[in-house]
Amino acid sequence: MQKPIEITFRDMKPSPALEAAVRERAEKLEKFCDEIIGCRVMIESPHKHHHKGKLYHLRVDVTVPNSEIVVKRSPDDRHSHEDPYVAVRDAFDSVRRRLEDYVRKRRGKVKSHEPSAHGRVSVLEPEEDYGRLETPDGRDIFFHRNSLVNAEFDDLAIGAELRFVEEAGEKGPQATSVFVIGKHHPAP
Repeated sequence: MQKPIEITFRDMKPSPALEAAVRERAEKLEKFCDEIIGCRVMIESPHKHHHKGKLYHLRVDVTVPNSEIVVKRSPDDRHSHEDPYVAVRDAFDSVRRRLEDYVRKRRGKVKSHEPSAHGRVSVLEPEEDYGRLETPDGRDIFFHRNSLVNAEFDDLAIGAELRFVEEAGEKGPQATSVFVIGKHHPAP
């Protein structure tokens, strides 16, 4: 880290043991991201009138190039935060996951999903239990009655829009997992 870790205690006495636990967790973050500029941690115990079980608030701000990762853990989130060490563990686990996401994005290793194939029904053969659809690029794709996921084959009409997964069939391209797209059949 380029800057020293800042730890603030609010509405509670500073605890050297808790501060050491925070520093240890913060230093471990550098294993996941070596570009951390700074880390600020605020631990708060705002509940003064409870007879049992004070709940701890925790906020962790980690500064990285072009971004800041902020994680807040409030007592509303988990009742287990009666133990400040559990609150620290949960907050830093969340920061670690967010740092891993940040690093993946910086490296360009984020999954991109290809848009699913789509087309329109061009032929229906109910007595033979199949149909054909035409894709925007003019290809002819076979689909079976049992491939429909969110509609009934008998309710299909020529021109209905479909999304599908394409596979190689015995006689050419075949659509599997076929979804009707439209007003009454939104795409999943």
